Amino acid sequence: MAAGASAFEGGPDIIVSKGDERDSMVLSMGPQHPSTHGVLRVMLRLDGETVIDAQPEIGYLHTGIEKQAENLFWQQAITVVDRADYLAPLSNSLCYVLAAERLLAIDNIPPRAQVLRVMFAELTRIASHLVWLGTHGMDLGAQSIFMYAFDMRERILRIMEFVTGARMHQSWFRIGGLAIDVPLGFLAEIDDFIAVFCERLTDMRTILEHNIIFKDRMVGVGRIGAADAVSWGLTGPALRASGVNYDVRKAFPYSGYETYDFDVPVYEGGDCYARFIVRLDEMHQAWRIIKQARERFPSGPVVIDDRKIVPPPKTEIQHSMEALIHHFKIVSAGFNVPEGHIYQAVEGPRGEMGMYLTSAGGNKPWRVRWRPPSFYNLQALKKLVIGNLIADVVAIIGSLDPVFGEVDR
Repeated sequence: MAAGASAFEGGPDIIVSKGDERDSMVLSMGPQHPSTHGVLRVMLRLDGETVIDAQPEIGYLHTGIEKQAENLFWQQAITVVDRADYLAPLSNSLCYVLAAERLLAIDNIPPRAQVLRVMFAELTRIASHLVWLGTHGMDLGAQSIFMYAFDMRERILRIMEFVTGARMHQSWFRIGGLAIDVPLGFLAEIDDFIAVFCERLTDMRTILEHNIIFKDRMVGVGRIGAADAVSWGLTGPALRASGVNYDVRKAFPYSGYETYDFDVPVYEGGDCYARFIVRLDEMHQAWRIIKQARERFPSGPVVIDDRKIVPPPKTEIQHSMEALIHHFKIVSAGFNVPEGHIYQAVEGPRGEMGMYLTSAGGNKPWRVRWRPPSFYNLQALKKLVIGNLIADVVAIIGSLDPVFGEVDR
């Protein structure tokens, strides 16, 4: 913004004169408004019911996660990283452990661990999109979709709890693999989910996709073109809904994603409805990936065999003094990571989730910097809402699916 310019002069296509300022009204929306999907405050300038400027205000959920991670052992930091995007904890930790593994030059993750990482990352994607679908529908007056979405999310959370012991913030991924193997009965749970989900997704789609009222609230609202979407740094469904085919899983494959057959949903509309359709299609593609992971589910270990990084199994500790020493050293002092820095990205539910890690050669990260997709997507709100009605602001915020744990960190 030019020096001396008003915070409410409007975007490049809108000039607010003094007369406009006299006749307009400033409205503070949030930070406790339920339709802001978290602790977001938006200062709106209105001409009647039309938005002529908007200034998002964030920072109400700042937890210092990045700085906390820098004061924990490399393995311990997973517990706080999980809590950034609290709707996609396993996506967060996958990004972190992949970055740490690159610094350690670990390239022999067991196939079983790779498949489980992919499977649970996609389960996390579906669970996150289901929260978005249910709450976004309620924002616009469609209440029944909330029950459908959260019923399926509950099935996923039960699988998470069955395997890891936690419904949220599982902290199950580890540098070198997984914390524990899946229990007996896991495959039956996955088979049940695979058998049920596709039909239930069709039901949810039928409720909203061609609903006249829902489409009236979404089509043509919050539109952004491909060039502007790239300029504003959008990623994930918000970018692909503007016609840009970019997905980290395809552009920079990790965890064996290049071996899975799935499509990247792309839509040309660039509006709220396009973002809605892309996420619905993404859930179907995630289901396809989970189904393929189940079909190729291998046997074997779920963690590398390196006693300097991974604690020995308890059965070994009971009979080996050397194993006990390794366990004690890792628990009490962690392990050192060679000097270096790395940027690792994964495709989270909201877009490109990146982790920049720097190691000074010690047992703790020297620098942890998060690239949260919600943060970058949300900055475009000031462009998306201009010229729309104040009632449309609710639909536009919901279509971006922001999570403020990762926005504020």
